Amino acid sequence: MLTTNPFAELTAFISPGVMQGYVILMIILVIGGTVLDMLHKQSAKYFFANSKKAQEGATREVDSGAKFGLAMKTVANEVLTSSEFCNVKRRQSHLLTMYGFILFVVTTAILIFSYTGSGTEAPGLIPLLWHLGALMLCAGGYWFWFSIRVDVAAEGVKWNQFNGRGDLFILGLLSTATFGLLWSFFQAVGAGGFSMLLFALFIISSTVLFGSVYWSKFAHMFFKPAAAFQKKVAIADGSRENLPDDYDLSDPAVHARFPDIPEYMGTNPPNMGLGIKAEPPRHY
Repeated sequence: MLTTNPFAELTAFISPGVMQGYVILMIILVIGGTVLDMLHKQSAKYFFANSKKAQEGATREVDSGAKFGLAMKTVANEVLTSSEFCNVKRRQSHLLTMYGFILFVVTTAILIFSYTGSGTEAPGLIPLLWHLGALMLCAGGYWFWFSIRVDVAAEGVKWNQFNGRGDLFILGLLSTATFGLLWSFFQAVGAGGFSMLLFALFIISSTVLFGSVYWSKFAHMFFKPAAAFQKKVAIADGSRENLPDDYDLSDPAVHARFPDIPEYMGTNPPNMGLGIKAEPPRHY
């Protein structure tokens, strides 16, 4: 099962052209939904306006080489390793889900366009990666759904309570990967009609996932790296998005600049501690 192309047997019922057309349609839906989301939320307009505002408030110039370095840092941290997550479990869950989704989608396209209907059997590694990607997606996604979601972890909301559009993305991911794995398994054991039912549920789930980009959180995957990069540039050029610099509150020079610090906090302000990070948000 794990090293068999699950799409190959479908050619008896569905032509490779139809399968390829479906994948292309899903890509168009993602692009279209993302563009509509940008137009509705005016995300691009906000980023450009914010960038122009930061340039006006910059205290130093950041050359192209420095910006390239910041872009590479953004890719390494926010994109590849999700270092912006302070919660280790949330970060691990996110990485499992993200890399599982990438493996699952890329290998699906490879299996359908290169090894379905071509007469060439897919190398065992590619179907293995397809199944591994779906398993990773399920592991990270179910972990998030049952124990890491903010409302579940901090507000005691039951796992089976659906939060409208906010949960549409993660449920679409989970149902697509789950029905894909079940369909592949029951097709391999010769379950016949039942496997086709699971395949239909797999197609419905993936259509909802990719067709609901405008209403779900799918598009945020494209905005997050851009926002992270812009934030790094704002810190590097000194504009800091109109926020004050980080100061050492025990520094006499800082006291001279801000006389109210020693007046209200003393000459050697105490460490204020972890604040909201002092304990897990479980107060229900």
